[in-house]
Amino acid sequence: MFGFQRIKEKIGKGIFAAAAIVCTISVVAIFGFLIIKSVPALIKIGFFDFLFGSNWAPNREDGFTGAVSGSYGIFKMIVGTLAATTGAVLIGGIIGYFTAIFLAFYCPKIVKRPFSAVINLLAGIPSVVYGFFGITFLLPLLAKIAPNNGSGLLATSIILGVMILPTVVSLSKTSLEAVPKTYYEGAVAMGSTKSQAIFKILSPSAKSGITASLILGTGRALGETMAVIMVAGNSVAYPEGFFSSFRVLTANIVLEMGYAGDLQQGALIATGVVLLVFVLLINTAFNLVSGKVVTSAVKRSTKKKEKAADKIRKITPVSEFFKKLNDKVKGLSFSPKYSEAKKYISVINGLIAGLMLFVVVGFVFYKGVPELIKNPSVIYGRYEYGSKNVTILPSIITTLYTVGLSLLISVPIGISAAIFLNEYANAKNPLIRIIRVSIDVLSGVPSIVYGLFGMITFVKFFTGSSSIIAGVCTISMMLLPTIVRSVEESLKSVPDGLREGSYALGTGKVRTIFKIVLPSALPGILSAIILATGRIVSESAPFVYTMGSVISATPKSVTDSGATLAVALYNLSREGWHLSEAYAAAVVLIVIVLLLNLLAEVLATKLQRKTK
Repeated sequence: MFGFQRIKEKIGKGIFAAAAIVCTISVVAIFGFLIIKSVPALIKIGFFDFLFGSNWAPNREDGFTGAVSGSYGIFKMIVGTLAATTGAVLIGGIIGYFTAIFLAFYCPKIVKRPFSAVINLLAGIPSVVYGFFGITFLLPLLAKIAPNNGSGLLATSIILGVMILPTVVSLSKTSLEAVPKTYYEGAVAMGSTKSQAIFKILSPSAKSGITASLILGTGRALGETMAVIMVAGNSVAYPEGFFSSFRVLTANIVLEMGYAGDLQQGALIATGVVLLVFVLLINTAFNLVSGKVVTSAVKRSTKKKEKAADKIRKITPVSEFFKKLNDKVKGLSFSPKYSEAKKYISVINGLIAGLMLFVVVGFVFYKGVPELIKNPSVIYGRYEYGSKNVTILPSIITTLYTVGLSLLISVPIGISAAIFLNEYANAKNPLIRIIRVSIDVLSGVPSIVYGLFGMITFVKFFTGSSSIIAGVCTISMMLLPTIVRSVEESLKSVPDGLREGSYALGTGKVRTIFKIVLPSALPGILSAIILATGRIVSESAPFVYTMGSVISATPKSVTDSGATLAVALYNLSREGWHLSEAYAAAVVLIVIVLLLNLLAEVLATKLQRKTK
């Protein structure tokens, strides 16, 4: 009996460990396949000619044999990518920082929670909806002052800035609230105003977390695809002004991969490698700057408060703590009027952040809801291409297929990996460190790079053409970091006493995990699954070259092509023939995502109450 139990324990541990190793294998596979596919093209073109060449004019007939007859320089797109990212960080970073100040220190308690929820909802809106909003609202608005239709650097920076806003706000707010209140109380007691204490004492103390939020937002802007395509103009040129058309690296891949020849395809994959390197450098910087600021802000805050309290209890006329604080207060170089001006800037920026959500969602609903009421067949009718009879029913069914199959693959692997990392892993083990680094890398890989990998591997492996199963396998890899991290945090919230009590009664570890730990962590696990579902529904770039973009037919098997709601919205808006139907699709997509995020929020709240 005991021998069988030992075997069962070893098998269970082996399964959990294998699931965790899948994350490492995924990282190796992505890097390996992309490099293998891109190196021949780089050798043929020349690394420096590719990276610093200013002319992109591929010849579809070019192959890996014979002389290169086309041009494959991506430097203009690198400049365009960096310019758009810089603009996004300036817009989203400034508004996000002051909004975080407002939420942390100035926002009334009765408004704080719903306001924070409103800001967080911005993160749940699919990127393709932002792009659709850009071409239907922002571009016509900018066209009134622009020499073109409004597309270009300014429109791209605004859209990306709004997209990264929730990231900057949430992480900066967490870091600001983690600063011990002793700092504020001491500064006020020594004569500084509230605003002076906030901007000269508290904000500098949280600079590591604030910087980390900006770096993470930079990575998000750098890897965005669909929203940029819809508002940038996409000409291969330097962004010479606010309204000049340009192209980013991600857009170049999506726009040309569908018809690329051998050498061009290799160059596009190499573009993905360059993009991946950029994003990984950004994420490395994030880890170096933030350390454990974001992940353990609350814990560190408690420790700091305790240390500060000890210092206060031991206070003497020469207390080092108050000497340093006094020096900071004396060093305040701006007047109370200037500090009060910053207060009002914070309030205004907070209102702007809330207004952004209202405008984005409100405009789409204003245009889409009447269409749904007037023409409900857009949801359940027949699709007739080129006519007025358009329906998103096939895309809804495809989305359901994709959600179900993706969760079926990713959830067991993700939960098993989280169990291994939390219940079995030794933090000092080199293998565990490699697995955790792999999870961090997977979370930083741009969605378009996943799409490239899926096209190279899963498409050719399964059917040789776009299919549901290829898209499902691709998105499942993307979901792993989200599920692993969320489930692991839920497992950590389970009191150790429950485990120890079970062991004391003679219950094995595997049985304890399934009978005690997992049921206790169920709210958090469900929340992780809901968040993963929202990610599936909102993504579009990974599906373009793995599942295809067929919106006119319902897939009959996993080997058929299809388009999710997000991809259907992109196609309908790009064609320009069915904008009314596109608005309706956007409304359906937003409602689904917002409901999923609301459900996740409710479950998370219940989990917090349970653990208190």
